[in-house]
Parts: sequence; C-alpha cells; structure tokens
Amino acid sequence: MDKPAFPRSLPQFQKFFPDDAACAKYLEDVKWPEGFVCPACQHQGEPYRFGKRSSTVLRCRACQYNASLTAGTVMQKTHTPLSTWLWGAYLMTTQTPGISAVQFQRQLGLTQYETAFNILHKLRSGMVRPDRDRIGSEHPVELDECYVGGATRGEGSGVHHKVLVIGAVEVRTKQPPEDPIELKNWLKLPARKKTYAGRLRLQVIPDRCGDMLSEFVKENVAPTTILSDGWQGYNKLANLGYKHKPLVLAGNSDKAEAHLPMIHRIISNLKTWIMGTYHGRVEVQHLQAYLNEYVFRFNRRFHPMTAFNSILGLASRTIPPTYEQLYSGAWEHPGSCPNIEFR
Repeated sequence: MDKPAFPRSLPQFQKFFPDDAACAKYLEDVKWPEGFVCPACQHQGEPYRFGKRSSTVLRCRACQYNASLTAGTVMQKTHTPLSTWLWGAYLMTTQTPGISAVQFQRQLGLTQYETAFNILHKLRSGMVRPDRDRIGSEHPVELDECYVGGATRGEGSGVHHKVLVIGAVEVRTKQPPEDPIELKNWLKLPARKKTYAGRLRLQVIPDRCGDMLSEFVKENVAPTTILSDGWQGYNKLANLGYKHKPLVLAGNSDKAEAHLPMIHRIISNLKTWIMGTYHGRVEVQHLQAYLNEYVFRFNRRFHPMTAFNSILGLASRTIPPTYEQLYSGAWEHPGSCPNIEFR
C-alpha cells in the first residue's frame, strides 16, 4: 500500500478528514503501510477493532496486545479528538506566518487557552528530527548571532531581558539555465542573485564565548567554508577543520550586506515574525521552541505539504512535553543548548 497523499487545499483536507474515523484510518495507513503489525509479537494480520471504544486502539488477534495509533507521536495519551490534532497540524504547516495560541484556540473552537498552548508546543516538539544531519558540507555557511526580545522601559540602554541567538544558514548556488541565451544573461548577474538560502539552524545560547560558538558549529555544521564577522569568539573554527573567512564589519552596513546577506535577512525576518505573529510576547524558556518552528517552516518552504507527517511525529518517535513540564519550565525543547539556565 502506498503512503497516503497529503491534501493540497482546504476543500481536499475536508474531504480527506471529515471525522475522527477518517483521521484514525490515515494514521493507521501511515504507521503500517503494509498492513497491521503487532508491536509486541510482530504478528501480521487484520487486528480486532473495537466498536464502542476509542478508534485509536487496535487489538492483536494473536497476543491480545492493544496497540495505540498515537503511541510514539506527539499525540500520545491525548484526550483531544484526532480531527483537532490533524487540523492543527494542517494550520501550522500551511500558514506561512504561523499561528498564535489565541488564534489557534479560536480557529479550532477550543474552550481553554491552555489546551491550545499545549497542543501547539507538542506539535513544535515534533519539528526537530533527533537524527538530523549537519548543514554545510559542499555548501558555504554564513554564521552570525543576535539578540532577540522585546523593548524594555525604565532600565536604561542595553540588552535587558533579551536573549542571545546564534544562526547558521547554507549558501547554495542556483542551477544555471540550460538555454544558451538565458545562460549568457545569467552569467552577467551579480553573485548574490545566483545564490539562495539552503538549510537553517538557530539556537539560544547563554553567551558569545569561543567555546559556546565552537560547540554550536561542531554540532550543526559539517566541515565547510564558514563566513562570519570579525568577532574573536570565532577564531577557533580554523583549528576545528573549517575554512574560516571572517570580516571585520565595524558597523558598516554595506560590508554586512555583501559578506553576510542571507543570515542577516533571516534574523531580520525572524524578529519581524515574532513581533507580528506573537506581538513580541515569547517567554524566554520557550524561545527555542519558536526558533524550531521558524527553522522547520523555513527549511520546508519549497515543499510545505511534506511537513504534515513530520510535525505529527509519525515518521520518528517523539516524546512530547506534558502540561506541567511546559508551565514549570522543566521541559527542555529539542535543539536547546545543554545546561542553559533562564532567570
């Protein structure tokens, strides 16, 4: 059986998933594309289906094991209807600017804000693959850091209550046209018009020290050419197997645009996105989750429809946060810097 297709429009989505039963059938087809296989005894065959119990539970006829369709996904142990989860995943993967918890609550008709907040963060927990590979390799990478946070009043100038974020993005070259005339014109274009941004990585970090910056690069960037500003914290990169090309910008916007155009544009769009969709109101302990959402959507901007299964955690085992973990700050969002503390 082929993997079920994803609806590419709102009317198609409504036809695909008219009720919870259709949603359960979709999850079953994705989880067992060749037919039901018992997780306990590996028996293959048609399972027993409960007529009155939850449609998310299937019982193995050989060993009587109850297999859950939502086990190992961000929907594990949920009491929320499957249709609400799939609608939520659809909204997050198809709306370019994202969606706030208040909008999410209103769109899905949820009675409590906390339910919307919890669902959104569980969906975000499925946005980072545990085994994701490093970026770079054959592509150069632009690297820079910035402060993210709202304006402060009455505390003087500085970066009060702001958080340091580091970003790395691939610089990929566009495929030249095959037509000789178009190729001739393409070769005359400036270098910045022959490239585009590839994969992106963003992470909250506690400081700009050399060890912290180097650790981020080692974990997220494969050996390649790295372009950065002249900050001394990047000086160790050359000793780690990277071809480092720093440039002292000294506040010169022309130099910055020429040397690091893509990462600066991404950082600018990130701040605009947080201010526009969330009105700048993002709690520090949850900022990494919002960065993950931004990266998830950015890296799939050319193929947004393929993100549907990924966000539900269907392809890989995802451990979602509990309500208590989210509100206590005990939950460590995927992709977070280890041992970082927020005050």
